[in-house]
Amino acid sequence: MSIKVGISACLLGQKVRYDGGHKGSQFCQHDLGEFVEYVALCPEVGIGLPVPRPTIRLEGSNSADASAVIPKTNTDVTEALSNFADQHSERLAHISGYVLCAKSPSCGMERVRLYEPSQQANRKEGVGIFARRLRELYPALPMEEDGRLNDPLLRENFVLRLYVYAEWQELQRKLTKKSLYDFHTRHKLLLLAHNQSIYRALGRRLGELTELTPAFANEYIQAFMDGLGKPATRSNHTNVLQHVQGYFKSDLDEDQRAELAEVILAYHGGEQPLIAPLTLLKHYQRAFPKPYLKGQSYFQPYPEKLRLRYGL
Repeated sequence: MSIKVGISACLLGQKVRYDGGHKGSQFCQHDLGEFVEYVALCPEVGIGLPVPRPTIRLEGSNSADASAVIPKTNTDVTEALSNFADQHSERLAHISGYVLCAKSPSCGMERVRLYEPSQQANRKEGVGIFARRLRELYPALPMEEDGRLNDPLLRENFVLRLYVYAEWQELQRKLTKKSLYDFHTRHKLLLLAHNQSIYRALGRRLGELTELTPAFANEYIQAFMDGLGKPATRSNHTNVLQHVQGYFKSDLDEDQRAELAEVILAYHGGEQPLIAPLTLLKHYQRAFPKPYLKGQSYFQPYPEKLRLRYGL
């Protein structure tokens, strides 16, 4: 499965920023770049602005109705930046995630400087115009900023969501009740580790489902992706690990059970990374196969080579 990821072109080293430079991302260019195909866009260049160019800033009393303005010429480019997302909807419909340039008045997801009109006073409360429209068009799409990807928890969480959403997109081509149930079952432990309330709510809704409609499918995946939207806590991971531990209680001897419990608690206490109990559980899964666990994405939601769980 080829995964396509939208990305601000400057993060791939393209010199398209207002000052003629770029913001090349090591992780995007080299680590993640080995596994995905990028769709690189620069909204500001895309609407016809030159490189280099006068700066754009967000103006308004609140983020919801902010305008993107070029102060040097007093030119409003809000509509053009917003329409840029609609104009590229055919390409964007096939992406499974988007990495955006932080602090940008077009691409920033949060904390973009928002200026009072005709003033220099500003607050870090804005959302880039293109990013805002992207979220409106694709509410379930995993999105993240380059700067936040330096955080191991947020980086792992974005890539995890990316792979889950890509699987959903592939499934959507011929979605049936059975394939929906299979998808949900495969990712149950993953969702449980991230959001127990959404895990329970979606379980109930699927249990009550009589007819699969496009509206239900859209509501389901948006809720599912919302559930994965924040990194899983150590406590939630520990609950899942102890739940999985129970599958092997009749297979392990006393010493093995004690060792596994000790490693899980060491992870919970911050003394071991998540990979430690997972490695031990994978070992027992190979020795004592459990069909249900074999299909769970929780154990390897993305390529192991990315080594994202080593820092968790």
